[in-house]
Amino acid sequence: MEAFYRTHAYLVEHTNAPVRRTLMDEIDWNDRLIGIKGTRGVGKTTFLLQYAKERFGVNDRQCLYVNMNNFYFQGRGIADYAGDFVKEGGRVLLIDQVFKQPDWSHELRKCYDLYPELKIVFTGSSVMRLKDENPELNGIVKSYNLRGFSFREFLNLKTGNKFRPYTLDEILSDHVRIVKQILPKVSPLKYFQDYLHHGFYPFFQEQRNYSENLLKTMNMMTEVDILLIKQIELKYLTKIKKLFYLLAQDGPKAPNVSQLAQEVETSRATVMNYIKYLADARLINLIYHRGEEFPKKPAKVMMHNTNLMYAIYPIQVKRQDVMETFFVNSLWKDHVVNQADKPFYYMVDGTRKFRICDAEAEHKLHMNPDVFYARYNTEVGIDNRIPLWLLGFLY
Repeated sequence: MEAFYRTHAYLVEHTNAPVRRTLMDEIDWNDRLIGIKGTRGVGKTTFLLQYAKERFGVNDRQCLYVNMNNFYFQGRGIADYAGDFVKEGGRVLLIDQVFKQPDWSHELRKCYDLYPELKIVFTGSSVMRLKDENPELNGIVKSYNLRGFSFREFLNLKTGNKFRPYTLDEILSDHVRIVKQILPKVSPLKYFQDYLHHGFYPFFQEQRNYSENLLKTMNMMTEVDILLIKQIELKYLTKIKKLFYLLAQDGPKAPNVSQLAQEVETSRATVMNYIKYLADARLINLIYHRGEEFPKKPAKVMMHNTNLMYAIYPIQVKRQDVMETFFVNSLWKDHVVNQADKPFYYMVDGTRKFRICDAEAEHKLHMNPDVFYARYNTEVGIDNRIPLWLLGFLY
């Protein structure tokens, strides 16, 4: 146990989170069992350690961080270990990569039943379906999603500002005033392309080649998050990777499932399942027409975020595709995004129609007062024409 306390103290002391994630204030920390899901590389470990640092400090033994990567847990269950922790006065156990532990959901349930004074906060992959696939946790676990950096968080980090997030209603009704508050402090477009290229995953701060690091992360998403958690045989890995590459290469559009099945050498049904797994892993986003969902064929498949588009070589990155991907990813956290009836148009929450367009070419468009125009290549907006970058302030 002492070795774990020493590791905990070292990690907490050396944790540096230059941007405080908004999720920290959205979680009800009074709950006894809290799951933090998120795609690989978005900073779940740092998030746990930052919580420990804020709430307990470095040497408070009431809180302990453990990682299920430790081989120690191959011979000992979580519940057994938690019992020893509670006996020593432990109150909050932070468990990283919980899915690495066999029967992890059963072990967490045992902890919940046996140790009412213990709070557990655990991290897991975005592929995990905490309640659907683990009925024993129904009613006792509160699940949250940690996302990659928003453009707002990236901008705050790069400029030292502390811009707050805005709701979609605030942006749509008051974007002119909001922009007037931001522009005297910073020029967002100076940083926007950097964010689109390498700002979503926090590891851009590391002294390593970002694209290489992201490619490694993408491989881990398929090899560990999809194969391990969905219990798919290793021999199918190349098919999943090939499918992902073909979808990326095609750009945002409706998939030709029959052609993909032929190229990947598998059935249409299997292709659809693989597409769902890639979406669960936050490698792609699936856009449906209103009222439709999986297992129906999506109206459009696009990369989950713009960084992925630039990492997959030799994909042709088109400006319009990048901007639509940014739009969908920014709204994905709290809103439902559907494909509208025309190209470049989207329905948000079933009531608002958006078109993503180039401000420098909008003179060619017939402006519709019932449509919101999310415009790139501009820092300002007017009426129903909104600068696209501002939607990066939604979280």
